[in-house]
Amino acid sequence: MRSEKSPMNRSERRSVGALAGVFSLRMFGLFLVLPVMALYAAQMEGATPFMIGLAVGIYGLTQALFQIAFGTLSDRFGRKPLIVFGLLVFAAGSVVAAMADTLVGVIIGRALQGSGAIAAVVLALVADLTREQQRVKAMALIGMSIGASFLLALMAGPALDRWIGVGGIFWLTAVLALGCIVVVVWWVPTPRHAAGDPGSRASKDYFREVMANAHLLRLDAGIFTLHMVLTAVFVVAPFALVETLGLERDSHWQVYVPVLVGSILLMAPLLILGMRRERTFWVFRLAILIVLVGQCVLFSGADQAISLIAGLVCFFVGFNLLEAMLPSLMTRLSPGYAKGTAIGVYNTFEFAGVFAGGALGGILLGLFGSSGVFAFCVLATLMWLVVALTGRTPQLRNSVTLRLERERDLTSGAIEQSLGALNGVDEVTVLPKDCVAYLRVDESCFDPKQAHAVPGVLAPD
Repeated sequence: MRSEKSPMNRSERRSVGALAGVFSLRMFGLFLVLPVMALYAAQMEGATPFMIGLAVGIYGLTQALFQIAFGTLSDRFGRKPLIVFGLLVFAAGSVVAAMADTLVGVIIGRALQGSGAIAAVVLALVADLTREQQRVKAMALIGMSIGASFLLALMAGPALDRWIGVGGIFWLTAVLALGCIVVVVWWVPTPRHAAGDPGSRASKDYFREVMANAHLLRLDAGIFTLHMVLTAVFVVAPFALVETLGLERDSHWQVYVPVLVGSILLMAPLLILGMRRERTFWVFRLAILIVLVGQCVLFSGADQAISLIAGLVCFFVGFNLLEAMLPSLMTRLSPGYAKGTAIGVYNTFEFAGVFAGGALGGILLGLFGSSGVFAFCVLATLMWLVVALTGRTPQLRNSVTLRLERERDLTSGAIEQSLGALNGVDEVTVLPKDCVAYLRVDESCFDPKQAHAVPGVLAPD
């Protein structure tokens, strides 16, 4: 489709670049402590396995609780004020965690960090500042920036711990959050109005429909499981690196750097293969299998150096592949008119998985040791693989949004029938109140010019 291949204009590039930076820096601050938090928490007064797990994953709970609320409030009070408020809350949480001398204080600080849940608001602002045909590209760029921040944080966290300690890392995240506020206020443009596409915003009207969609629920369950397993692994992996390899906390980067670089190199060919439509779900299921194999290796041999490193490499190959594929699948399988709602639910499941992984990882560590945590991860991933292998494989289609003339009678079904008769159109949904039509199309044979030639359809911006 020619419209999707058109470049972003200067304003869009500026907006997307700035917001990708804000989003990724905030996540970078959260991820920085992930590889060192368990060992740091274990040294504090009142540390128990459950409390350690809570310190690792508590931010996911508050993120999940406040995410949709922040998005809804931004519709009323504006995007930028809510982003600034969320970043201030995040910075306050970082300061609380940095100054805490007890584990309870750290947990409170981490919970406050997650309470600044600006993810949905940032994505809504992206929708406000970009044209509809550029939004998939914009979301992809933001997703790539978050993935890069995750990988960089896992490598940088242990090194920064050596130089400034975990308390210093929390102070650094507070400074980064304040820097993001400067970017939002003075660099990100203020939208004249909310996105004309109502589907880009979360709505309670479509919540029930999204939750009843079997394909979307499988993806929601998948992102929940993936981040639950990730967080559970980081509850026990730092201890394994100490006990098996004899590495101090500030030397763990010596393992994470080659493991993550190696996993990226191994993942890249599979990701390229997964971009082919006919191979997408084959590669998706293979990635889950790779995660499962990695967890099985960790379960059977985390006390052996070779098995520990091999298991981590295998896990991160699958994790990075799934982290890249899942948002794309969510975007392409969700109805155009409910895309914002579907993404909001998806993000809520993601952060709920973070909390579940931290809490359950801590409980299982206390009851059964590290082998119990890895056994749980094996079982959870196996169940996910079974779910992914069952059910009908959906067809991947692109969404197209068309603006309609207000003067037209949009309730007669005439425009819907005309659009539905076009080559490559699988599904048409017309919302008369919003003067918008949503199409699910096969881009290989759909011509957008024919759609815009239908009487009552407005020309693109």
